[in-house]
Amino acid sequence: MILLRALAFNAWFFGLTAVLGVAGLFVRVFARHRIFAFARFWARLVLWGARVICGIEVRVGGMAHLPAEGPALLASEHQSAFDTLIWMTLVARPSYVVKHELTLIPLFGPLLAPAGMIPIDRGAGASALRGLLGAARRARAEQRQIIIFPQGTRAAPGERVPLHPGVTAVAAHLDLAVTPVATNSGTYWGRRAFMKYPGVVRIAVGEPIAASMPRAAMLEAIEAHWRRAERQGYQPVDNSVDKTASMLPITSE
Repeated sequence: MILLRALAFNAWFFGLTAVLGVAGLFVRVFARHRIFAFARFWARLVLWGARVICGIEVRVGGMAHLPAEGPALLASEHQSAFDTLIWMTLVARPSYVVKHELTLIPLFGPLLAPAGMIPIDRGAGASALRGLLGAARRARAEQRQIIIFPQGTRAAPGERVPLHPGVTAVAAHLDLAVTPVATNSGTYWGRRAFMKYPGVVRIAVGEPIAASMPRAAMLEAIEAHWRRAERQGYQPVDNSVDKTASMLPITSE
């Protein structure tokens, strides 16, 4: 049954992405101001498919640690492609920091920058950091919520990888506190995994970390929140959201 569900979901995901990718080309030309709403629509449909077809639901705790509106900087654990979708439904104006290679994906890639995402060429050295800081500054001016994955790549549940310091540079440059986010998404939607498993993806939003904290200490604090959430089973401690992914509100309850 799980194999059949995985087959059905992948057919849903790739079919949906192809159809909306083609439609997105017209949106990009004729209704550029609607690209972000179009991207959010795609993300909601993918998450709807994950819930209905695969039985993957979502529980979020700690949303009270994020501002109700205005700019924010999130340092999210990255275990799955799921993590690149869910914040499209949880905050008002998400701006993901993504690999530049994603912009090269046919149909989908050209929509990333117009939708407010921040593509970064990680092989460009110092110029990549300058580009990140400039794009983050514009995102803040647009009152966006910036989502960075400090691991730089998807890591399996329990895997430890060194954190990249880009998030600390953005925090210092914008004087914006960093909100750590832990998740167990890889347990049900693995990295590069065809199979998807039913269960509850839990997301634990932690207390903001001051932008003035030294780089090494900030990275340690982010990692500490992730590991603490892991030990505690990612259980929400306040202001939890108990809804399915397709119906998650833009702001918390």
